[in-house]
Amino acid sequence: MGDTQDWTAAPGAAERARTVLSVAWSCAVTADGVREEYAGAHTVTDDGRVRLTVPDDSGLFAASLCAPRQEPSALLEFADVAPVPVRNRVRARLFLSGRLEPSEGALLFRPTRVVLRQVSGPVVVDLDEFTAARPDPLAEAEARLLTHLADAHPDAVERLSRLVRPESLHAATRVVPLAVDRHGLTLRIERTRAHGDVRLPFHAPADDLPQLTERVHALLAQAAAAGCPRALQRQRADGDG
Repeated sequence: MGDTQDWTAAPGAAERARTVLSVAWSCAVTADGVREEYAGAHTVTDDGRVRLTVPDDSGLFAASLCAPRQEPSALLEFADVAPVPVRNRVRARLFLSGRLEPSEGALLFRPTRVVLRQVSGPVVVDLDEFTAARPDPLAEAEARLLTHLADAHPDAVERLSRLVRPESLHAATRVVPLAVDRHGLTLRIERTRAHGDVRLPFHAPADDLPQLTERVHALLAQAAAAGCPRALQRQRADGDG
């Protein structure tokens, strides 16, 4: 399913985990055999603790009170979903094990184990690194940026595909922007029955939107001298016929 293009200049696991946690809208909580799902019910503190606002009759309150001291009492699950319509839209899943404690009418979750599951496989994130990490500075704007790029600038996406090695474009039917962060842009290469992802690294990290604009323009300038990918040329020629 993967492609051969090197995955370079990517965020570390701790930063990626904090990014997923910061932008996820929904979460599933399991505690003492009780599993509940919520949307828009959690906030995150600077050190990575999760505050859950749940109904007064939630079974999670009882589970938090009955859990043995100093032992993990709950599992929180978050999904990172691509904002553009592609096959297999879940880009990563984040699992937090830890303790739920009543706190001012809500529940405060303190993680003791963090696991980030990506296409490349699961990674156990160091807890100190998770606590100290910060979300990607472009995370809040990513959905808007990617949907705008896909819907309003398909010509730019095609030009960017010129930076992809020809073997990664073999039998490609569509190229879609899948993700963007301060370190680079990821393209999804779709085929009839498969897909793969290729990362285009920026020449330097982008910490805000003006810097991101400059980095993307630099990639487009780099692509300008490249020829139209043969795989996409054949696709268009076949479609014209």
